[in-house]
Amino acid sequence: MTAVSDSERLARAALTRVIEPGDETGGRWLRELGAVALADRLTSGGDALPGVGANRWAGLLSRAARARPKADLAAAGAAGARFVCPGDLEWPAQLDDLGDGRPIGLWVRGRPSLRIWALRSVAIVGARACTEYGAHMAALLGSQLAERGWVVVSGGAYGVDGAAHRGALGASGATVAVLACGVDSPYPRGHTELITRIAEQGLVIGELPPGDHPTPRRFVLRNRVIAALTRGTVVVEAAHRSGALSTARIAQRLGRFTMGVPGQATSSLSAGVHDLLRGESVLVTDAAEVVELVGDMGELAPPRPGTTRPRDLLAPALAQVLDALPARGAAAPDDIARSAVTTPDDAVARLYELRSLGFVERHGDGWQLTRQKDRGANPARRTP
Repeated sequence: MTAVSDSERLARAALTRVIEPGDETGGRWLRELGAVALADRLTSGGDALPGVGANRWAGLLSRAARARPKADLAAAGAAGARFVCPGDLEWPAQLDDLGDGRPIGLWVRGRPSLRIWALRSVAIVGARACTEYGAHMAALLGSQLAERGWVVVSGGAYGVDGAAHRGALGASGATVAVLACGVDSPYPRGHTELITRIAEQGLVIGELPPGDHPTPRRFVLRNRVIAALTRGTVVVEAAHRSGALSTARIAQRLGRFTMGVPGQATSSLSAGVHDLLRGESVLVTDAAEVVELVGDMGELAPPRPGTTRPRDLLAPALAQVLDALPARGAAAPDDIARSAVTTPDDAVARLYELRSLGFVERHGDGWQLTRQKDRGANPARRTP
């Protein structure tokens, strides 16, 4: 079942050839007139709509005259893709948060439902020219999130994006590549095999019709889809002018979670991430910490193993007596009492309590640390 008529789907497919992704002026026309009326207005060559000059309107009319939506839908079908519109059951409602800048529709390649997958998804983005550390962390997060049942969303680019996708695929998990070109023409070319595999195991999506090519601006605008589609965005390595930072900033404006993986303080590729962490973003180092933030209530990261030793839990008076024992050998109660700044009777009472806890042993008239507790003794003390 779908609420989208064939005429509206055809009109929206045509408009993806005419209006650039993220064009809020075109989005306003679409909201006010509807897809069919807007497509008719553009193909009929009437007077310019509000918000554009004569030159831009002429360019839009030229694009509309060359649009062949039926051919685009057929080409998508031949590539195993479909065109999903607002109003379809598969449409992810969170994209509507983009307002007039939301996609006109999405070309989707792959079998799963985009709406269902997007409900539990996290974006992992970062530098194209990343370091080995950045690639390792992106792949690790991708695999860990996939193992926890989360969908990993990224842009299919070199560097962090590709590592995140591969991490999810390697864990036999779910991943979505959001492209800045036609889903039948993967870019970068060096990732053709990777993107093909993503389409087989996951989803490849984009706003541009079949065969369309990427441009620098389209890459930037693609980032808003990644940010809006997911519950949160993790940035792994990003310089000050990295496109990954734009994804995080859009996510913040949309009320999504933003996270950053810390790097070397002297690395320029970590500078952008560290700026995020100085603001509203949260530092994360593994998937458990990501899920604690974006997951459901109760999905907490496990407590981290620390350096707490049993002796650290002792009451101060007991710890003071324990510290008074030499690292090796036995000591008399009077000597222990002097070192602990207490009375002999109090020292003996504390020593018996420590013995019940397994910290000390009595040997004749003296007391010494038990062997398993020797490591907790004060190494500076010696037998008097």
